[in-house]
Amino acid sequence: MSAMTTDAAPAERGSHAGLVHRLLHHRGFVTGLVGVLILLTVALVGPLLVGDPDLTRFTQQLTPPSAAFPLGTDSAGRDVMARTVYGARVSLLAALVVFAITTTLGIGVGVTAALAGGRIDAFLCRCCDVMLGLPSLVMALAIVGALGPGLINLVVAMSITGWAGLAKLCRTLALDCRHRGDVIAARMAGVSPARIAVGHILPSVLIYGLISATLGLGETVLGLAGMSFLGLGVQPPTAEWGSMLNASRIDLAVAPWLLIGPGLGLVLVVTSVTLISDALRDCADLKELS
Repeated sequence: MSAMTTDAAPAERGSHAGLVHRLLHHRGFVTGLVGVLILLTVALVGPLLVGDPDLTRFTQQLTPPSAAFPLGTDSAGRDVMARTVYGARVSLLAALVVFAITTTLGIGVGVTAALAGGRIDAFLCRCCDVMLGLPSLVMALAIVGALGPGLINLVVAMSITGWAGLAKLCRTLALDCRHRGDVIAARMAGVSPARIAVGHILPSVLIYGLISATLGLGETVLGLAGMSFLGLGVQPPTAEWGSMLNASRIDLAVAPWLLIGPGLGLVLVVTSVTLISDALRDCADLKELS
């Protein structure tokens, strides 16, 4: 048994190293990673370099882009550059929280259903079917409507409606893993079900669960921005890309520069995440990582 375990560990490390090597030589992954690093730098360091995003200057309303205000000012005279930078922190943090919650729920429920079997599996599958049978956007709108508008309530709504598809996928992957040679050998050697689940099944499911979750991260960012655009997310005067786009509609004809900051931010996020997820899908080898 010990020999089997020690042989499996280097093989697993080698497969993961091969995936990392392929990703680092994938042009799309490198481009997307650079974009994500730029966004994270802006979100973390940017607020230290710009002014107060909520400072109103009623004598400088709707000022075009200039040296003092690179992205101009809005109808209240607030610096659009500062609001875009602060909005990056809010938008990215909300998307990452939703990503973490839905990924944890999806992988946890899927693996639990596959390994438990019986009534537990049937119950969890029915829950997933119910969630998948209802439009996620409509469900999110209903939940936010019941809880009230706000960033926390929006994150809760998006998290509740976003895990079921990943759970079904992870359940299928976990069921396939149960029939692998190393899992059967470990079971015959008397290894406990918990150790088999953690040491043999979960690593493979986790990799592909993360890849699948990453594929939907860009959609999550757009969903959060769309909800805020409708006034169901961040409330004024807090800066957030979706709410900034909503506020810019009124003055769009005379101040089109209001769209530049939040619009480019959303485009960069979705493009970077899409490039990374496509690279993960291209470079991952199910047989190698199993």
